[in-house]
Amino acid sequence: MTDPPPVIIVTGVPRSGTSMAMQMLQAGGLPILSDGVRAPDVSNPRGYLEFEPVKRLRTDRSWLDQASGKAVKVIHLLVPELPTDRPYKVIFMHRALDQVVRSQSRMLQAGGHASLGIAPERMMAVFSAQIASVQAWLAAHPNFEVCELQHAECVVDPGGMAERVNRFLGGHLDEARMRLVVDPSLHRNRGDQA
Repeated sequence: MTDPPPVIIVTGVPRSGTSMAMQMLQAGGLPILSDGVRAPDVSNPRGYLEFEPVKRLRTDRSWLDQASGKAVKVIHLLVPELPTDRPYKVIFMHRALDQVVRSQSRMLQAGGHASLGIAPERMMAVFSAQIASVQAWLAAHPNFEVCELQHAECVVDPGGMAERVNRFLGGHLDEARMRLVVDPSLHRNRGDQA
């Protein structure tokens, strides 16, 4: 009996490039698990590519049976809730935390919501600790194979990132189409901008 194909998990803190990674995978020909419930908006004009049942991972894991061989976005804090009874390949997106916090703040403002309600430095420290905790959990579970990607490198060298991701996932994706997804004009909220 052959093992089922791994579930491809795309994770990271919010605003770290997980949507871009999902878009690249989809363009490359990898099936994705997404329901379109969260529509594109000004903060993410190409869409979030989320799957609502993921939010209930702590209480309902039944959707994982339809995820083998597909990519699904899972917020970093829920990764340790994934059952360890199957293989996973995890694409862990990283972005400079000052950019993440700035991007989140602007996204909330654009949506008419209040600010984060926490000092940016404190939020960065919280995210840093959470990331370290998830990375340690992943390292302790051998059925989770991890590829860590930097958002900035994806923007600067989308071809190199497409090649790296394709190699990680077995070499069957269309790298040229993956590369075309990355739009540097959407790389906002950097420290060099006012």
